[in-house]
Amino acid sequence: MIARLARRVCALRRDARGVTVVEFAIIAPVMLALIMGLCDLMYQAYVQSVLDGAMMKAGRDSALETNATNAAAQDAAVKNMVARLGPEAKFFPERKSYQSFSVGKPENFTDTNRDGVRNAGECYDDVNGNKQWDADPGRTGQGGANDVTKYTMRVEYPRLFPIAPMFGWPAKQTITATTMLKNQPYRTQDVKAIESICT
Repeated sequence: MIARLARRVCALRRDARGVTVVEFAIIAPVMLALIMGLCDLMYQAYVQSVLDGAMMKAGRDSALETNATNAAAQDAAVKNMVARLGPEAKFFPERKSYQSFSVGKPENFTDTNRDGVRNAGECYDDVNGNKQWDADPGRTGQGGANDVTKYTMRVEYPRLFPIAPMFGWPAKQTITATTMLKNQPYRTQDVKAIESICT
């Protein structure tokens, strides 16, 4: 009896039937999570390229005189080109204008104490005429003739798969695209003199 029981135990230890199912049950969740995470990243790259293309086209169109004042139509065109994201996608457009490409940076200032920060009393060039130093001196809106426009669209959309929290990612994905173009000279440009202020 004991010998027969020992033979059965030995035969059971050598029996490999069903091992594949157990191994698959252990590996499958990890493999599926990795595949879904990879698909999510590839989808993000695809959506980013579609948004970049839509922004380039909208930027070119908005630089024309006939479209310079129709920002809502340009935003709608971008939304239509990226419509595959679904109805939950949210779009946040922003436009800033500059007199030229050279002033699309922080306003110049005299750094008297050489700390790299604009402090009170240090002179600065007031590019946008608002009487304060700005890291971004752009004026809100499309701007006028011959102005440079920085057009940015931020898009939030839900991820493809609900596994984002497993990787520590937010449930919504945010992508941004920006384009800069010069408006056509459809009339005389409104040029403001840059004043140097020391307050």
